[in-house]
Amino acid sequence: MHTDSFSALRGDAVLSVSELNRQVSELLAGNFSQVWVKGEISNFTQAASGHWYFTIKDERSAVRAVMFRGRTQSLGFVPKAGERFEFRSSVTLYEARGDYQLQVEMLRCAGRGDLHEAFLLLKEKLAAEGLFDPGRKRPIALMPRAVGVVTSLAAAALRDVLSTMARRAPHISIVIYPAPVQGQDAAARLREALGAAYERREVDTLLLVRGGGSIEDLWSFNDERLARLVAASPVPLISGVGHETDFTMVDFVADLRAPTPTAAAELCCQAREDSLLQLESVLASLGVGQRRLLERAALRLDRAVALLVSPRQRLAQQSERLMALRHRLLRAAPGMVERRFSHVDALRSRLGYARPDIDRRRRDLARPLLHLARAAQRQVSWRAEGLASLMQTLEALNPKKILGRGYAIVRDEHGVLIKEAQSLNAGDRLSLELSQGVAQVAVLQAHGLS
Repeated sequence: MHTDSFSALRGDAVLSVSELNRQVSELLAGNFSQVWVKGEISNFTQAASGHWYFTIKDERSAVRAVMFRGRTQSLGFVPKAGERFEFRSSVTLYEARGDYQLQVEMLRCAGRGDLHEAFLLLKEKLAAEGLFDPGRKRPIALMPRAVGVVTSLAAAALRDVLSTMARRAPHISIVIYPAPVQGQDAAARLREALGAAYERREVDTLLLVRGGGSIEDLWSFNDERLARLVAASPVPLISGVGHETDFTMVDFVADLRAPTPTAAAELCCQAREDSLLQLESVLASLGVGQRRLLERAALRLDRAVALLVSPRQRLAQQSERLMALRHRLLRAAPGMVERRFSHVDALRSRLGYARPDIDRRRRDLARPLLHLARAAQRQVSWRAEGLASLMQTLEALNPKKILGRGYAIVRDEHGVLIKEAQSLNAGDRLSLELSQGVAQVAVLQAHGLS
């Protein structure tokens, strides 16, 4: 207990109402920050903000409670008036009115231990694996050929689905995969029914439906293996379990969640009336387009008929044109021949003037050729004399000629020319290139010029 605050409430101290409520609020917060309360829900209100306001009561007493939006969203279901729960709460005081209330952090079904905690843990686990991601959910076909229904043969949900389909889409085939939807082995039987539907592959959409009930009645649809099997469905799957406020694990993993079985039947296909209206609209558009095509074709036909001439009329026109051309040819023939002869004479005269004198051209060409030949001979003679002079100079510079006068070319054993005696040492081997052959010698003594 907070003894300091508690002592202020005793004795002769006079407190204002605000001070009293503040100290009582501190007392409650310090001593009842975490408490479990069991009771029945009544006066339940779901505000537009997402907060829940309700009363928790038992046979003799009642207390107001609030659960804020951040907490309600993690539950996955909406409680109903009359249901019994265990509430984890903190006790707070609304100081303005002096009323105390419970601020609920979580709740679980009374008598089932941590059933809701298990639901939340499984939900968090599957969400972390990405099974709830909107990106993996497939669109529902508007015009399936066949729809499969997984539910109990005795369930009211099946009657609702069949009556809705008969009213909205009697042309679609319905295949039922029976399985119990409540009881100890319901989850396993539901998995078997889904497995049969997957294996037979005879429907385009699957409905997994059940009517409303308590969380205990719907618990089979929170089975982890069933949820994973629903997520692995090869065809789009719609869940319609319970009422609009009921949430199960299959609702989160299904491709689409319907608030009720009837809604699931309405969402699995397009109504026949809507399809007929669309078909009528398409047919009307096709009719308008066809009429426009026919009108344009008629206009083209009219223009073609206007241009069309009968074969007899065309032959008559061509005969008239041919006769006119014949008369023109006959009238133009004498003058044309004369003009042609005159033209030929003119061309012959122009040809005579333009024909070249080949003999004169040859004589004119002979003189430059003679000059060119003589110039070429002079060039060859000059070049020969220059070449002879260069040959004499080259011969005079030929080292072999010098060797003939008694000189020698000296190289060391590596073939390097020796020009100075002072670069030699006694014992060096040298090669002497003479006028006739090569001699190998050894240096006995080297004397440089002083």
